[in-house]
Amino acid sequence: MTETDAGVAWRAYSGSGLPPILRTALACFMEHGYHGTTIRTVASRAELSVPGLYYHYASKQALLVAIVSHAMEDLWRRSTAALEEAGDDVPRRLDLLVECLVLFHAYQRDLAFIAYSEIRSLTGEARTTYIAARDRQQRLMDRVIEDGVARGEFTTPYPRETARAIVTMCTGVSQWYRAGGEHSPQELAERYRVMTRMTTGAPTAARP
Repeated sequence: MTETDAGVAWRAYSGSGLPPILRTALACFMEHGYHGTTIRTVASRAELSVPGLYYHYASKQALLVAIVSHAMEDLWRRSTAALEEAGDDVPRRLDLLVECLVLFHAYQRDLAFIAYSEIRSLTGEARTTYIAARDRQQRLMDRVIEDGVARGEFTTPYPRETARAIVTMCTGVSQWYRAGGEHSPQELAERYRVMTRMTTGAPTAARP
């Protein structure tokens, strides 16, 4: 795969990538919340019997775990591909990671929203696994900001807080973004790129 192909791949979206049952469960969770959704509701919407649904997923919790796991794995895959494309250029690594985060949380709004908002509904090992995946994802931004400060390319005196603020701003897109709004996901990503460069104290020249 060429660098151009890789860049297209992490920017490309065509649906959630979830199998049909999980797409149905995701829609139900968006409409009714996790606790307001019953297995019977998901089964009916998926045109399955309740036993038929249980054949694929042992519980409602298993549905949520599968959805959240898919979200975190997809975001990780795209994020690492974006950083690989950027190479060793730290400001460009910031640009592309921010672009990746914004595109994901806009194009995969429902998936990202449930992964963020329903962490409270995960239990036991599933919750522990999710938190580990979330922290691993955060460390990507932490390292970019730390490297930029160490090299004198970013001037923020608070690299850890800056990294957290940037990630929070980008992930928050899933809370309010609506397709067909004032800005496309790519236009929004460009605005966030400029804002995050200002936040880090990096040069704000337009990306070539």
